[in-house]
Amino acid sequence: MSLTSLAATGQRRRPTASLLAKRRRRVGVILILPALALVGLLIGYPIGQAVYYSFTYWNGLTTQWVGVSTWTQAFHNPEMWTALKNNAELLLSVPFALGIPLLVAVMLHQRVAGWKIFRSIYFLPTAISWVVIGLVAEHFFAYSGTLNSLLSSLGLSHAHTNMLGEQSQALIALGITFIFSMIGTNTMLFLTGLATLDPSLEEAARIDGAGAWRIFRHITLPHLSRFIQLAFVMTVISAFSALFSLIFVMTNGGPGYSTTTMEFLVYQTGFNQSEFGTAALYGIILFVITAVVGIGQLRLIGAKDS
Repeated sequence: MSLTSLAATGQRRRPTASLLAKRRRRVGVILILPALALVGLLIGYPIGQAVYYSFTYWNGLTTQWVGVSTWTQAFHNPEMWTALKNNAELLLSVPFALGIPLLVAVMLHQRVAGWKIFRSIYFLPTAISWVVIGLVAEHFFAYSGTLNSLLSSLGLSHAHTNMLGEQSQALIALGITFIFSMIGTNTMLFLTGLATLDPSLEEAARIDGAGAWRIFRHITLPHLSRFIQLAFVMTVISAFSALFSLIFVMTNGGPGYSTTTMEFLVYQTGFNQSEFGTAALYGIILFVITAVVGIGQLRLIGAKDS
């Protein structure tokens, strides 16, 4: 057998690149199947149950299939639309929940006097339960609380306010508390990003005559873009699905439904009104909204990076 024929035989026996890629994908699918099965069991099955119960009247003991009437009644329920409106208005706090930690992180990155102490202080809300933060906020915004005591000490007794007792102000108090709750997490995230910034870039910009604002705008901010995007996704999702403890402690959804969000409406409908089928429906709606918001943000981030 000639060398040419041997080479040709070796080439026929050697797998091509496309065949190797197909084999790798096949092996990858096989290896990921156990994880997919576990995710389907722990997440997919409960979601499927929630979808099923959303078409039933379920009082916690007995279940009766009622079909789409549960959905029809829910979408004609003004309480649900009020909860969605409250969620939308709470999104107005997101820029502050990002901007304030970004400013704090940049200042701490400059190693100002006492920066280690301030870093611990700003991180403190992250280490404290949101239930504790809610209790502190309730005392602060109460009519006989800290805020009005401060106003009185400044001679502004006429400006006393009852933020938690007025429908027009309760959601503002909740938004302020939410901003405070996110400061520690986002500040630490931005500090992590700043720690990876090459100091020589800022030094070179200063030598070229760039001021603090130009350095922040053209060097610091672009470098932190991925960290800001991550913080944005986390903060928006938290505004939709992580405020239950604050609402429960501070206002219990009131006055009226002025601070009731979708996640709190799920609790009220299920455990206060014993309408678990409708509560499951609200949970599905909240899940869809959160998933759409999260996927939309991730796609937007991907589009900007491409």
